[in-house]
Amino acid sequence: MKMEGGCFCGTLRYQVEGRPLMKGQCHCRSCQHHSGGAPNLFMVMPKQGFSYTQGTPRQFRRDAADAMVTRDFCESCGTHVANHRDGLEAVIVKIGTLDDPARFGGPKVALYLAEKQAFHHVPAGVHGFDGLPS
Repeated sequence: MKMEGGCFCGTLRYQVEGRPLMKGQCHCRSCQHHSGGAPNLFMVMPKQGFSYTQGTPRQFRRDAADAMVTRDFCESCGTHVANHRDGLEAVIVKIGTLDDPARFGGPKVALYLAEKQAFHHVPAGVHGFDGLPS
């Protein structure tokens, strides 16, 4: 699977190739802050298949959900494009930044349901976890 995407203003562009390692939605408080309150829809993709094709992201690093996470974002428009989690040889791509978000096809797992807000929706048939799956 090969996909392209970028930020809202077009300054930052990326391409990603490979088979998704996970398709999900995260309800942790950190993701709620970055999304403005909604769960975060994401795909975990092989690190070697991800590259920026235009622009250089700014980064924000913080302990989130029991691990250090680096968040890549556009310095011009602020769009959060991807995450890099320490110890994970993968890139977490934000679905809303894909040129064709329909290729996501929907989440297979829902993470951090213990932090989920009452107004968050988890689709029927999606396997949920209170935190990260072991």
